[in-house]
Amino acid sequence: MIQVTKVKKVFHDAGVQLSANAINIIKDDISRQIRLMAKRCKNGNVKRLSTSTYHIAMGRYEQYLKEK
Repeated sequence: MIQVTKVKKVFHDAGVQLSANAINIIKDDISRQIRLMAKRCKNGNVKRLSTSTYHIAMGRYEQYLKEK
């Protein structure tokens, strides 16, 4: 789901080495976060995620309530 080479480059540019296990943990964490965002969209009745509804996927419902 993520491009490992891009993740490695970000850490390399910061001067941090990554083990294979650390990369696997990062991949699992990102996958969990994406599934959680999709669940929030479903619970918030979002049919199409856009820039105007992204805050719902992030769990920032207070901004959603202000708009109504």
